[in-house]
Amino acid sequence: MTGNDPDKKIDIIVNGTPHPVSGDEVSFDQVVDIAYPDGGCGPLITYTVNFYNGAGRPPEGKLTKEQKAKVKNGTVFNVTRTDRS
Repeated sequence: MTGNDPDKKIDIIVNGTPHPVSGDEVSFDQVVDIAYPDGGCGPLITYTVNFYNGAGRPPEGKLTKEQKAKVKNGTVFNVTRTDRS
């Protein structure tokens, strides 16, 4: 399968909690929104997203703002929010 199939539901783990997502890829922004639905945006707030057990190559690493990660059931994301104040 190529591309993102919007009808496909996959369970990913974000900060220890399972979340269903559509398709076989997720973006940095999608994962941050799942981890911190209250927002918490600001000029001094940054997010770090690490993942493992992914479907792509490499199956683990750091996700940056411009990237998407290929996911499968059980892909794990750890998202941390830092305030540089």
